[in-house]
Amino acid sequence: MSLVFHWFLPTYGDSRHVVGGGHGLPAGAAGGQRPATLGYLTQIARAAEQLGFEGALTPTGSWCEDAWLTTAMIARETERLRFLVAFRPGVVSPTLAAQMAATFQRYAPGRLLLNVVTGGESHEQRAYGDWLDKDARYARTGEFLSIVRALWQGETVTAKGEHIQVEEARLARLPDPVPPIYFGGSSPAAGEVAARHSDVYLTWGEPPAAVERKLDWMRGLAAAAGRTPRFGIRLHVITRDTAAEAWAEARRLLDGFSPEAVRAVQAGLARSESEGQRRMLALHGGGTTDLEVSPNLWAGIGLVRGGAGTALVGSHAEVAERILEYHRLGIDEFILSGHPHVEEAYWFGEGVLPILSASGHWTHPTTPADTPLEVPFATGATR
Repeated sequence: MSLVFHWFLPTYGDSRHVVGGGHGLPAGAAGGQRPATLGYLTQIARAAEQLGFEGALTPTGSWCEDAWLTTAMIARETERLRFLVAFRPGVVSPTLAAQMAATFQRYAPGRLLLNVVTGGESHEQRAYGDWLDKDARYARTGEFLSIVRALWQGETVTAKGEHIQVEEARLARLPDPVPPIYFGGSSPAAGEVAARHSDVYLTWGEPPAAVERKLDWMRGLAAAAGRTPRFGIRLHVITRDTAAEAWAEARRLLDGFSPEAVRAVQAGLARSESEGQRRMLALHGGGTTDLEVSPNLWAGIGLVRGGAGTALVGSHAEVAERILEYHRLGIDEFILSGHPHVEEAYWFGEGVLPILSASGHWTHPTTPADTPLEVPFATGATR
């Protein structure tokens, strides 16, 4: 299977520095000078489309723009790019979500992917009127997805669950194709729901040994449910012609993190209920030294940003090799981002993707398989 790469739409703003936010934090903890205008987000989407990314993840939360509305608008400005829309089951009914997905697929055929986010921060959930605790939120997510999938199959659904009740729900028109469900989570409650419902199980960028253990865990849970999901990983990237240039950029970003911003973000993230967030925090421990937690895997992003907090840093050849290392564990889809998102899309798309194309691991969606992209000259330098 050819590797699949997705990019990211920063619907909270962008910058030449790391823009904070996520997991209940206000956006802009580390500064942002490029507002998330429709024009700028379209520029990122068009760049990703041209470079060969399959889709673009759009986040959800009180700290960013609404993902459904934003992607629906940008879909009109792009041709083939798919949109991985993050949404929270606790703030929309399953019938409405199923209908919204069907409408999106009809007006932007085949271009919707769904990232189900249960929500790991009770204080942020309460702002939306959701007062369930974490385990109950996952139980509700399972009920939600069971109803949605039944509706997508054309069934008339009456369900009286512990958290969701619907009566004679049905869709007038079904989505074609049915959008795949992307789902992440590291807790036992998350694993049980992911095993039954995820088409693509997502993990954040931990060292390969930790990722391997997590994938084995999910394979076991999914097998018990009679399912075989695909696997994806969420990472940032800093890739340059030489490793020295890439690590210099990482140091520049780190130099832009004020001690006050790091302390404020870490204090906010410390109250997170997310097991995945706890694992991200453990990689750096709030310190600004020893941040290369695995070869070419840098935990510095997580000092000022909630959620995915690690970046692949190195020469194009090194980053390509790290991607193949994850692929050998079973990862087929990579959801990537970089600061700023236009420029970093080009660094990766023109530096790393040609290497993976030449080795037969990736094919541009609009390029014939027997026409590899040009491989850049300076790809083998080490730091």
